[in-house]
Amino acid sequence: MKAAAVTWHPNAPEPLALLLGTNEIASAVAARLNQARFAVVLCHDAFPPVIRRGMAFHDVLFGEARDVGGVIGCRAESIADVVRIHRAPSQVAVTAMHLTDIIAFRYPAVIVDARMQKHLVTPDLRGVAGIAVGIGPRFAVGHNCDVAIETHPCETGAIVAQGTTRNADGKARDLGGAGSERFVYSDQEAVWHTPLDIGTRVYKGLQLGSLGGAPVLAPLDGALRGIARDGVRVPANVKLLEIDPRGRHAAWTGMDERGQAIAASVVSAVHQVMQTGRKAGRVSAIV
Repeated sequence: MKAAAVTWHPNAPEPLALLLGTNEIASAVAARLNQARFAVVLCHDAFPPVIRRGMAFHDVLFGEARDVGGVIGCRAESIADVVRIHRAPSQVAVTAMHLTDIIAFRYPAVIVDARMQKHLVTPDLRGVAGIAVGIGPRFAVGHNCDVAIETHPCETGAIVAQGTTRNADGKARDLGGAGSERFVYSDQEAVWHTPLDIGTRVYKGLQLGSLGGAPVLAPLDGALRGIARDGVRVPANVKLLEIDPRGRHAAWTGMDERGQAIAASVVSAVHQVMQTGRKAGRVSAIV
């Protein structure tokens, strides 16, 4: 779905969009907002760990190059870096700076919470930016966001204009005939170590790494669609890795259909609010 462009006074600077999160969903949204002529900054959050790093700008924070949907992620360590990065038309800033440092520099037109913190208390971000968008569970329009985007497998990308998004039900969408069994979760808070990278071909029972010294084995054959970075400290009960069992059709880079649908819906919802100036109760569900 093609991202809609947002219209404003031609002499005005590009509106600032802040993305909370550097995962694959935040990155897809960032790419589409950039293409819709927003100046985009992605703010890193350590929870949960990013595993689909081939589809995300996350590794830019560690000096790696990353292109998502034709948009380049560039590391920003200061506000001066952000300004420099935004001078190029197809670049977004990726930073570990605190959110308040960026807001002090410039009031954002849009803030998008794409951290996918499914079981944590969701803060009210409506006073932080002109438009607050929540992605995934635990968002309530008019309470902690102005508009929300559904991520549940049966309604992925639906715009929620009233009420709340669906709670996480623990069910993974099917991928090549595999559901939740394609993921490995941490069973303790510990440091994760692995010699493997995204896209590596693995086999059931192969040791993929260790968590707190305990071996972590592949649950099935396939390619590593996602895996947490080596050396990161992870909390208990979060995803460590994901295996794509689809053989030749396995994918671990670019934007998948889910990310594209969610990103398109974010841009559509923001576009409508900027055009109408109305918030809660203003947007019809799409997708």
